Amino acid sequence: MFGQTTPEPFKSDLISSWLFQATMLLMLGAYLIACLLYGDELQKPMPEAERIIIRSLLYVLAIITFPLTNLIRHIQLKLNQTMPFLGNDAKIEAKKRYFFTTMVSMLLIESLGVYGLLMFIWGDTVNTLYIFLGLSTLGMYLYRPKFNEYKSIITALSMESLINSDK
Repeated sequence: MFGQTTPEPFKSDLISSWLFQATMLLMLGAYLIACLLYGDELQKPMPEAERIIIRSLLYVLAIITFPLTNLIRHIQLKLNQTMPFLGNDAKIEAKKRYFFTTMVSMLLIESLGVYGLLMFIWGDTVNTLYIFLGLSTLGMYLYRPKFNEYKSIITALSMESLINSDK
C-alpha cells in the first residue's frame, strides 16, 4: 500500500468528452442553419390542430427530459464510482466511464434540438425552433463535462484498486 498513489487526473483527460459535446453543439448549429437557409424547402406543413397537440406533447417531454437526464447522470456517476473493474489502470477506466456518462447526457439533451427541427419541418414557426434549440443548448451547458466529477471517479476507482491489490 505504501508507495502507491492515486493517479493524478488532468483536464486534458476530458478532451474526448468535450469534443463529443462540441459535436452535439455543432449539430444544433447545423439544424439552425439548415432551417434558416432552406426553410421553405424543408417545411411540410401539417394541420394546425395536430401540430398544436404534438408541440404541447414535445414541450411536456422537454420538461421531463431535464430532471430525467439529471437523474440518469447522477445514477451513472455513482455507478462509475462503485462498479468494480478488472483492469489495473483506474484512470483509463474512469475516462471510459465518464465519457459514456457524458455521451448519454448529451444525447438525451440533443433530443430537444431534434424536437425543434421536427416541429419546424411540420410547419411551426422559427420561434419554436429557437425555443427547443435554446433548451438543448442550456442542457448541454448544465450537463457539460466537469473535472470534479471525473476526479471523484478516479479517486473512487483508485481506492478500489488499492484495496484489491492488498488482498
